[in-house]
Amino acid sequence: MTTATATAEHAPAGPSLIARFLRSKVVAVTVVIAAIIVIWYIAAIFMNAQWQREVFERADVTPTTIEFIEATWAQERPVLPAPHQVGAELYKTIFQTAPTSKRSLLFHGWVTLSSTLLGFLMGTFLGICLATAIVHVASLDKSLMPWVVASQTIPILAIAPMVIVVLASIGLTGLLPKAIISTYLSFFPVTVGMVKGLRSPDLINLDLMRTYSASRAQTFWKLRWPSSVPYLFVSMRVAIAASLVGAIVGELPTGATAGLGARLLTGSYYGQTVQIWSALITAAVLAAVLVGLVGLVSRFVMRRMGARPT
Repeated sequence: MTTATATAEHAPAGPSLIARFLRSKVVAVTVVIAAIIVIWYIAAIFMNAQWQREVFERADVTPTTIEFIEATWAQERPVLPAPHQVGAELYKTIFQTAPTSKRSLLFHGWVTLSSTLLGFLMGTFLGICLATAIVHVASLDKSLMPWVVASQTIPILAIAPMVIVVLASIGLTGLLPKAIISTYLSFFPVTVGMVKGLRSPDLINLDLMRTYSASRAQTFWKLRWPSSVPYLFVSMRVAIAASLVGAIVGELPTGATAGLGARLLTGSYYGQTVQIWSALITAAVLAAVLVGLVGLVSRFVMRRMGARPT
C-alpha cells in the first residue's frame, strides 16, 4: 500500500449530504418561518379569545376546546387574523383579482413601488453627491455632516404631512411628493456608507497617487470610487428598504386611494384587519425582493471588478 493511498484512507470524511442539508440556508429559513407561523397561530388564539368567548356566551353555546380554537381562527374581523386568513386574502387579491382593479394588491403594490424606486434613485444620487463633497471639502465634514445626521432625528410621521401640504400648495401632487419622502429616508445610509467608503483607501495608496501626480478627479475615479463600491451596495440595501417605508408613510396623510399605504389606511378605517395584514405581508415581501435584487446587482458588479465570489 502506498503512502498516498494510506493517507487517503485515514483522511477524515467530509460532512454527509444530510448534514450539509441541515446546515443550509434553506433549512434555516424554513425553520424560522415555521416557528413564526406557529407563534402567530398561538397568538391569534389568545388575541381573539375574549371576543369569541362573548360570542359563545350570547349564543348560550359551550364549545369544545377544538371548536373554540377553530372559531378564533375564523372570525370575520379578528384582532389578529390567523396566517391562513391572510394567505386566503393574498390569494384572492393577487391571483383572483384583475391587476388593474383597485382591489388588487398588485395594483397597489405597483403604485408604491413606483414611488419607492424614484425616491431610491434620487436618494442614492443625493447621498453620493453629499458624500463626495464631504470627503473632498474639509469644512463640509464639520458643517454639513452633523446636519445630515440630525436630519434623521425628525420623525418621518411628523414631517411627511408638512412635505405633502407644502408641495401641494405649489401644484406638486401624485408620485413626486411620496418619492421626496422616500428620498429623505434613503439618502442618509448612502451618505454615511459612501463617506466611509471614499475614505477607505490606505494612506500608502493615496501617497502613491500623489507620487504619480494624479489629479483629484483621477484619484477619485481610479482609487476612491472602486474602494467605495462595496460600501455603496451595503448602503443601498438599507436605503431601498427605507425608501419603501417612506413611500408607504407618504401615502398615509394624503388621503390616497392607491398604494399599500392607502390599503392600510382603508383597512384601519373599516376595521378590516385581514386587509391590513395582507398589505403588510405584501410590503414585507416587496422589501425582501428589492433588497435581494440589490444584492444580485452587487454580486454581478463585484465579480466584474475582480472580487472573489462568496
